Amino acid sequence: MKKIEIIPLAEKKAERRGISQEWIKETIRFPAQIVEGYGGRKVAQRKYMVQNKEYLLRAIYEEKEESYEVVTAYLTSQIERYWTEEKDED
Repeated sequence: MKKIEIIPLAEKKAERRGISQEWIKETIRFPAQIVEGYGGRKVAQRKYMVQNKEYLLRAIYEEKEESYEVVTAYLTSQIERYWTEEKDED
């Protein structure tokens, strides 16, 4: 598996937002969902419980040849806004 690198600015923002590096790495390694982001970036998404409330962790990253470079990560309670339901193929 590729190495996961979190850029310094993303580390600072995640720390301020109360998001552990472990959660970010877990979300990249084992995403519940990956959606397209802006400028060719990808967004790994995974749900977490925080103080008995469900949140969606969105880790935005760029896939490099030998690593995943995380540019930012944040938790949102607006899961339905970002979650993409699988479409049934009839």
